[in-house]
Amino acid sequence: MKITKDTVVTLTFRASDAQGKLLDEGKEPRSYLHGGYGNTLPGIEKALEGQEKGFAGTLVLPPEDAFGPRDETLVTTIPKRDFPPGVKVGGQMQGTNEQGQEQVFTVMKIKGDTVHLDGNHPLAGQTLRFAVKVLDVQPASAEEIAHGHAHGAHGHHH
Repeated sequence: MKITKDTVVTLTFRASDAQGKLLDEGKEPRSYLHGGYGNTLPGIEKALEGQEKGFAGTLVLPPEDAFGPRDETLVTTIPKRDFPPGVKVGGQMQGTNEQGQEQVFTVMKIKGDTVHLDGNHPLAGQTLRFAVKVLDVQPASAEEIAHGHAHGAHGHHH
C-alpha cells in the first residue's frame, strides 16, 4: 500500500541537526495520520508521499519544511516582577504573543530585572536530517480521520 492521504504511517526516525548532532534517537516506532493533518513535519509528509512499507532513507529538511524560519518578532522581554516563580533559564512558559494568541516561550536568560523570552520553536531556522524507515502503512479508520490523528499502539491513545 502506498502512503497517500488518509493512511496511517508507522515509522522510526533518527533526527539530527545539519552538523550531525543527534536530537532524537527515534528507537520507538511512531504512527501518524498522513495527508495534511499536521501530525508530522511538512517535509516528512512530502518525502513519504507515494512511498511504501520498507522505504528507508535520509531526508534533509530546510527550515521551511521542518520547524519554520526563525521569527525575531517572537523574541521579547518582560520585567522580572511579572515572571512566574520557579521557571529557570531553558524552561518554558505559556503566554500570549502580540496578536493575543497563546504562545509557548522559552526562557533564554535572566539579566537584572529583565527576563528574555523566545517564542520560536527551539529548532526553528535549522536544517534537520531524518533517517527514516517506514514500518507499516494502513488505511486510516473513519474515527482516525474524524479525529485527525492516528490511534493505536504507536499513535494517540484516548
